[in-house]
Amino acid sequence: MLSVQLLRKQFTSVLAVDDVSFDVPAGSIFGLLGPNGAGKTTTIRMILRILEPDSGTVTYNGAGFTEATRDTLGYLPEERGLYKKSRLIDTLLYLAELRGLQRSKARVAVMAWLERLGLRDSAHRKIEELSKGNQQKVQFIGAVLHDPSFVVLDEPFSGLDPLNQNIFKDILLDLKQKGKVIIFSTHQMDQAERLSDALCLINKGRVVLGGTVREVKKRYGKNSLHLEFDGDGAFLSSLSGVQNVVLYEHSAEMELTAGMTPRDVISLINPHLELRKVELLEPSLHAIFLQTVGGTQPVPQAKEEGA
Repeated sequence: MLSVQLLRKQFTSVLAVDDVSFDVPAGSIFGLLGPNGAGKTTTIRMILRILEPDSGTVTYNGAGFTEATRDTLGYLPEERGLYKKSRLIDTLLYLAELRGLQRSKARVAVMAWLERLGLRDSAHRKIEELSKGNQQKVQFIGAVLHDPSFVVLDEPFSGLDPLNQNIFKDILLDLKQKGKVIIFSTHQMDQAERLSDALCLINKGRVVLGGTVREVKKRYGKNSLHLEFDGDGAFLSSLSGVQNVVLYEHSAEMELTAGMTPRDVISLINPHLELRKVELLEPSLHAIFLQTVGGTQPVPQAKEEGA
């Protein structure tokens, strides 16, 4: 288990991380979420001891981080960190050897990963000749080819098309089944909702929302109306009886106000739109993110036991 307790980091006049705490059990995927500049990457760097916290503690399996702990880590940074003139296979063999793998074993592991991610035919190409998505694959392989027990992925889906996002999703689930501790930071709320067992939403350096995905969604109730329609839905944002509308070209997600029923809302919408689908569901993580970070509503708090 990874335990992060009361991490704090200040840069001159900016308090980047303010008493952030969470736990990540083995065999689980933890989503570290937040808008740009929220403090996610600074938190990750303190967890990995790239940055030293001003205060707070990070323990892994009950002990502090040591050099031995580092050898069990796999880290995919958001920024590209590859040697552009180096060949793909040379880059990965070098990274594997840095992690203590013998060259013969490293080559077997590298070729297996290249096969899995569709890069075997590109093994002898230079990094700079690869697409952004394929460079992301190479960097990901470098983070996991030594079979780490603790994996931190900062924006792992960046630059990937839907097919490769699905491949990455399957790999993360495989790592979870193998009992790894997995933290991933992302702006893609749909991926976070589908993959995370638990999550922590940081805004302005502080934790504003946390818990399992189920707990978070229950905290926001079941009054989210999802619509798919034909026509111009611009008026939905000002419709009486709804709030926190997330509007797309042919769909919308809206939170109903107290006392407003789906039937009431549909009767107001029907004269103006051709409805193709109507569902009353728990709000999506995307809508919760917008509501919480936007500050339009107070964050619902978890109820105390026995309350």
